[in-house]
Amino acid sequence: MTNTIIRVAIHDLSRTAKGFVVKHGKDDLQVSPTIQRVIDDLTTLYGRRTSKSYGKFSADEDHFPTEKHLRAYIGVQPNDFTELTHKMMETLKAQAGYRSAATGGHVFFAHFEREDRHYLLIAIVNEKLGASMTSDLDVRDVRHLDMDGFRFAGRINMTGWSAGEERYIGFLKGKREVSEYFKEFLGCDTTVQNRRDTTELVDALMAFATNEGMDTPSKDDFLARAKLICERSARAQEELSFEALANELSPHDPERLMTALADPELRLNDGFVPDRRALGPLVKFKGKTPTWSIEFNRDAITRGNIRFNPEDNTLTLTGLPEDLSAQLRSEYSQDG
Repeated sequence: MTNTIIRVAIHDLSRTAKGFVVKHGKDDLQVSPTIQRVIDDLTTLYGRRTSKSYGKFSADEDHFPTEKHLRAYIGVQPNDFTELTHKMMETLKAQAGYRSAATGGHVFFAHFEREDRHYLLIAIVNEKLGASMTSDLDVRDVRHLDMDGFRFAGRINMTGWSAGEERYIGFLKGKREVSEYFKEFLGCDTTVQNRRDTTELVDALMAFATNEGMDTPSKDDFLARAKLICERSARAQEELSFEALANELSPHDPERLMTALADPELRLNDGFVPDRRALGPLVKFKGKTPTWSIEFNRDAITRGNIRFNPEDNTLTLTGLPEDLSAQLRSEYSQDG
């Protein structure tokens, strides 16, 4: 999928003895092939990280003004990206100043379009020391961007925000005491709804099993083990880590599951306590109409006790319990 970069800016945030200092980059940074590659890499790497949280803008714009700045940016023709990023850097500087463990770095801002949706990506990237060969086969030091090692990044789905979606901001969680300032810089309210988060995780796990082409026994086993892992966290009231879940649930190839759960389009919150009531669909199907209701375990299909015919949208039940059979026989015999 292609990222069409609309505007991009790079500023610096550095810590000094007197506090954090902002150094602004170019006002109109051109989208060169290198810039395109860096933003594409940051977007991809951000998407692969499993430890992300999602939310929406805080209602308190006085203390968390990013939404106000973004609204002004979208409402101006032509859009003033320089003004937006300068104001956001002041907010970042202020929030970093409240955290003794906060660090600075190169702050990348990119407004890009992808599949007809507009996003704002913000990432703090540091440098690291490497080495390169010279033309006369000598070795020299070289500093370069540590693309794999960035810890602070967030993405605002501007299209989702404008459309009134429930969750449109995502950011890397990292260590809570360190990354909290980045969350507050974004102005993100991450009120966690455990039951909803569990339901969305269940849907993602079922979709993964289907997309992987698992046969019925393998899918049943995969989802049943997922339920056991989630129930264990629920009983202990412990937050569920997607990385730990993938390593236990798919030990031979955890990366595939981690990549699926990390997909920013799913907006799955990492680190919530599962709600046991929402785990049933991993092993159960249920439904009802005004005249009947039904609930059965997944293994009823595996064993052939229940058969679904998608062509005429019917279920066939076999092996009925004797008391139910007796009631039905009595009813039908009375009907003559």
